[in-house]
Amino acid sequence: MLKNKGNPGFCPVCGSILPLLNIAGDIQCYACDITLNPETLGKMESEYTIHFNTYKPVVKKEKDAEAEGPVIERKCPKCGNDKMSYATLQLRSADEGQTVFYTCTKCKFKESENS
Repeated sequence: MLKNKGNPGFCPVCGSILPLLNIAGDIQCYACDITLNPETLGKMESEYTIHFNTYKPVVKKEKDAEAEGPVIERKCPKCGNDKMSYATLQLRSADEGQTVFYTCTKCKFKESENS
């Protein structure tokens, strides 16, 4: 629970950042569309709650339980299985391609490819 006592940079209703003053002198919140008078804004008190994301474990189906990422049709050079999962990382400089890591869904053979 956060209490906002007269902080003119934030909306007292929804807590979002307020825009700068417009020509008319009033401030209108982009998030909740309330119009506020700048003289009374500093005197207003508001109370709001910030909700953070919570961790929810992903329940995998039996078919996808062995996959370590998205599954594509790619032939494993070790066992010949036609399904491999993949993951990508930017290991080299930003102006070069990413590195793709493939894992066989059957024998867990791993290989990488620079794209």
